[in-house]
Amino acid sequence: MPQAVAGPEIERLIQLLARMPGLGPRSARRAALQLIKKRDTLLAPLADAMRVAVERIVVCRECGNVDTCDPCTICSDPKRDPTVLVVVEDVSDLWALERSGAVQARYHVLGGVLSALDGVRPEHLNIASLAERAANPEVTEIIIALNATVDGQTTAHYVTDAIKALGLTVTRLAHGVPVGGELDYLDEGTLTAAIRSRTAF
Repeated sequence: MPQAVAGPEIERLIQLLARMPGLGPRSARRAALQLIKKRDTLLAPLADAMRVAVERIVVCRECGNVDTCDPCTICSDPKRDPTVLVVVEDVSDLWALERSGAVQARYHVLGGVLSALDGVRPEHLNIASLAERAANPEVTEIIIALNATVDGQTTAHYVTDAIKALGLTVTRLAHGVPVGGELDYLDEGTLTAAIRSRTAF
């Protein structure tokens, strides 16, 4: 077992940083050292921002987004199209779609995807609340924006079946060749999806 090179407070900071996605032990040590070197301009403001986040951040009771208000900023925005609901797996997917600026609709965060391997069943996800929101007469379209994985597609089929009786238009994101992608570098699954989802030119 490696020997500690700093006091317990610094080691705890490193261990907590190492739990973050994309940060291993080495990256966590580098990040901790950078924070310590810039205590006044980085560490103190970050600690203050985290304290405020712990106190004020809540989960939106309508869509499942995280914000400092409930309902969240997106659900409260009168400029949003109330006829369209975009179903996403996680808040990170919602944020990605918002960065693109491609859609001005409302969202619904499922909080994960169905996975027999991980024991994630329909009752563990926000599918029942989605069905309630979809039953609103204002809603006319559901966009399934789930990842093109086996679990994502299984969840998409389950969600579609759960709201089928409502008679809504259900669409999904296009799959296939990304903008700027070269065919030679794509895997067979992506190419197959692109061929099957081809459109008129």
